Amino acid sequence: MTQSSLPETAAAGDLAAWITRPGGAETLAARMGIELLEATPQRLVGTMPVAGNKQLYGMLHGGASVVLAETLGSIGAAMHAGGGHIALGVDVNATHHRPVRSGIVTGVATALNLTPTIASYEVIITDEAGRRLCTARITVAPNTAEVIRRARS
Repeated sequence: MTQSSLPETAAAGDLAAWITRPGGAETLAARMGIELLEATPQRLVGTMPVAGNKQLYGMLHGGASVVLAETLGSIGAAMHAGGGHIALGVDVNATHHRPVRSGIVTGVATALNLTPTIASYEVIITDEAGRRLCTARITVAPNTAEVIRRARS
C-alpha cells in the first residue's frame, strides 16, 4: 500500500475514501467490504461483512480474517512510516477461535512495536456480540518506493 496520501492521523472518512479511491475498487480490501472506522499508527479499527466472505461451509473464511488483519496492520505501518513509504507485510499468523455465520466482524489492531524499520500489530477480531473470533499478529516492513523498484530489477 502506498502511504503518500495518508496523514499521520486520519478520520475514518478519509481512510474509507483512500481504500475506495479511483482504482481502489481493485484492492482486495474494497472487494471484501472492509471499512475503516478509526486509525492512528498505534491503533486501528475496521469492520468487514461476513456475507460474501464465507468458506464452503457457510462460515467466515479464515483467510478473510487474515485479510482484515493485514489491511489494518499495513495501513497503520504506512501511517507510522510517513510519506514516500510503502508498507509490505513480512509475516502474518492467525489463530481462529470460533466460527461466525453472519453479521459484521470488527478488527482492532494495536501496535506492539513501531520502529523505523519494522512495525508489529496484534489484531483481535470479534463478532457483533464481542466474542473473540480470531487473534492475529502481523509484522510489516516500511520501505521506500525506490527500495521496491530496485528489488524488482
